[in-house]
Amino acid sequence: MATFLVRNSNPLQGSIRINGSKNAALPILAASILAENGQVVLSSIPDLTDVRFLCEILQGIGCTVAMHADGKVTVDASRITNHITPYDLASRMRGSFLVMGPMLARMGICRISLPGGCPIGSRPVDLHMKGLRALGAKVTQGYGYIEVRAKKLIGNKIYLDFPSVGATENILMAAVRAAGETVIENAAVEPEVVDLANFLCAMGADITGAGTDSITIQGVSALHGAQHTVIPDRIEAGSFMAAAAITRGHITLSHVLPAHVSPVSAKLREMGVDVREEADQITLDATRKFHAVDIKTLPFPGFPTDMQAQLMALLSLTEGTSIIVETIFENRFMHAPELQRMGAHIKVEGRTAVIEGVRSLSGAPVRATDLRAGAALVLAGLAAKGDTEISDIHHIERGYADFAGRLRSLGADIHRID
Repeated sequence: MATFLVRNSNPLQGSIRINGSKNAALPILAASILAENGQVVLSSIPDLTDVRFLCEILQGIGCTVAMHADGKVTVDASRITNHITPYDLASRMRGSFLVMGPMLARMGICRISLPGGCPIGSRPVDLHMKGLRALGAKVTQGYGYIEVRAKKLIGNKIYLDFPSVGATENILMAAVRAAGETVIENAAVEPEVVDLANFLCAMGADITGAGTDSITIQGVSALHGAQHTVIPDRIEAGSFMAAAAITRGHITLSHVLPAHVSPVSAKLREMGVDVREEADQITLDATRKFHAVDIKTLPFPGFPTDMQAQLMALLSLTEGTSIIVETIFENRFMHAPELQRMGAHIKVEGRTAVIEGVRSLSGAPVRATDLRAGAALVLAGLAAKGDTEISDIHHIERGYADFAGRLRSLGADIHRID
């Protein structure tokens, strides 16, 4: 099994271009199923294992998919023949569930295995099913799979008990083909939802209100191919910002939307990091003394749960006591014991972690328990004394393209060991 070997690094210096968003690319790829004619051409698609898995799922149901070296992906969904997704692929990644809404809208039926992904807590699909039922679908659940079917989807008013990103996206993709009007209330407002809505509109959908908590969809009879460029990855951007901070570096991020990372920028500024924003770039200077801060994860525009682990690593080396409250997932502190192995002083009680900053961390063999936990361990290793060997890096590679190589371009001492 491959590992990352990370050594104490000098302050990161230089510039890095942020890749396209994983969490936007996956639903947009799934939405390409809706194009009954014409080719979908997507740009700025990151080369990640999750993206490759979803492309294989699309191929498994009859789409023609081509991935190009320049981050472009073309999809021809005109000849879909299969309503059953490949079990071995769908069960390995959470994002596979996003094909349910568009397949239901396109074919009237979809059968998919229960989704896999990182074990960061309960992520039930009940809100997805609630929304699809409201549109007229019949849902059947068996051992390890869910089947939805509907002769005709009818628009409806749907209230989400929680502003779930995945449920909002799945309902949105089904509703674009439903007869009449659909209103999703308490919808997720994340940038990735807006990017999906923009892509669907380019395909011929009629959607208003994306980016607010009330999205209105007027159903259309068919959608067609379109071209679209995926937004930059705000979590990758935040991770590189945290990497610069933990090494006391000075870096510039390009191809980034500052408004999308403003919660991270605000916390870094509160700590004492100099964060300067321009139209599509951010420059970060982390050479000054840091201060402890408190963090509470919330849906966008609050502090993202996907940046909680990386900031915990940084706060482990920040003078003072910090508190992190995780409100999204109940099991998202699995990186804390691994950071403790490196000398961090962290106490976890339920959904709250108390971090007492220490002078230094020590390299140790650690394990990436999930995607963002793995990124946090990489960051900790960059600042720790000695060698840090990180196993189970397949989790990291689900969400960061060539993470080691990109960090090395900024001066980090990190290598992938096969």
